[in-house]
Amino acid sequence: MPAYLRSPILYVLPTLLLAAGLVNAQDRPIVLKAGTVLDGKGQILHNTIIVVEDGKIARIGGVAPQGAGTYDLAGLTVTPGWIDTHAHVFWHFHDGRLSSVGIEHLPPIRGVAGKDESPSQALLYAVDNAIVTLNAGFTTIQSPGSPEEKDLRDAIARGIIPGPRMLTSLEPLTEQSGPPEKLRELVRERKQQGADFIKLFASKSIREGGAQTMTDEHLRAACGEAKSLGLRTLVHAHSAESAKAATLAGCTTIEHGAYVTDEVFDLMAKHGTYYDPNIGLVLQNYLENKEKFLGIGNYNEQGFAFMEKGKAIVLDTFKKALKHKDLKIVYGTDAVAGAHGRNYEEFIVRVRDGGQEPMAALASATSVSAESLGLQDKIGSIAPGLDADIVAMDGNPLQDVTAVRRVVFVMKGGKVFENLAPGTRRKGAQ
Repeated sequence: MPAYLRSPILYVLPTLLLAAGLVNAQDRPIVLKAGTVLDGKGQILHNTIIVVEDGKIARIGGVAPQGAGTYDLAGLTVTPGWIDTHAHVFWHFHDGRLSSVGIEHLPPIRGVAGKDESPSQALLYAVDNAIVTLNAGFTTIQSPGSPEEKDLRDAIARGIIPGPRMLTSLEPLTEQSGPPEKLRELVRERKQQGADFIKLFASKSIREGGAQTMTDEHLRAACGEAKSLGLRTLVHAHSAESAKAATLAGCTTIEHGAYVTDEVFDLMAKHGTYYDPNIGLVLQNYLENKEKFLGIGNYNEQGFAFMEKGKAIVLDTFKKALKHKDLKIVYGTDAVAGAHGRNYEEFIVRVRDGGQEPMAALASATSVSAESLGLQDKIGSIAPGLDADIVAMDGNPLQDVTAVRRVVFVMKGGKVFENLAPGTRRKGAQ
């Protein structure tokens, strides 16, 4: 059996059987014995229990209820399920090259990659990516960019495929989508199609210098219409000018922002605009997999040379952002083909190279990101009443950043999807 068919099925079948076996377990409480708990909001608990009932955290501490199923996590560090606010789950490699499925709607690479696979093969790649992302401790992801994501999102929500909780923008909007009034119409259309949020491309890529592409009027129209419909907006904006325009237009989150200035960071903090820097995985992954991207769209030698320089640029900008204490920094990786299941690398770079405090980086990946999604009353911290999205890792990330690579227990919505012995090594996917 080909690898691209074998890998997802090997992951899916045992997980589905495990999920089926847990149905009856949901009729009784589950107790997690925890030695160290990082609650996602800066608090540390020691030697306690977490009681899970009906998929939610019922209480923390006290006496374990009789008849409860028990998982002993005493030698591990327990955290809320992690959140990646920017991951392209459909991006994958096929026969050693980037597939066009999931990328053909993006301006820099539209219609140029190979598509020599069936829709079912492409879906299996995406399922594989979703599973390894969940197994890595990410129980929620936001995937901005293609209509194909809707069916996968809904299948995961129904419980027929294991994977992280998914939010999708469907097809993004650009300066080529039409004048302001047309953008308003398209935002309404996305809402009807089932989009969870709106993705906008307001600037060129970092490989092209990041200049603003959407006009201020475009941004005011799109973000204003989205807000009136209760939708959030994620804006690809590298330049200070595009980030400023998006902030003044009332958009929700600035993605990337490689060239954002202190003045604009102050403005973002004042307006409550979230910042998603993406410094620890996306450029590194492109460079590691250069031969699989090279020659597709603007993935050329000049672009890769700039990405090598770009690692220092985005790191310096991130350090600048950290000085703005009121700026809300969320956790997104921009994970593309080759990066899924390694979403934790962003944390390592932020702390080790960027100088972010580990506890702040953890909060960014949990409670702050949950707030940016409008889901803070559902996920993002370990507290009574919230969904039981709980992971445990072999080691303490506050003391050893590489502990995030060693997630050995994953619970989402009260169901256990991974329970491995400490020291187990896992591989990422396409």
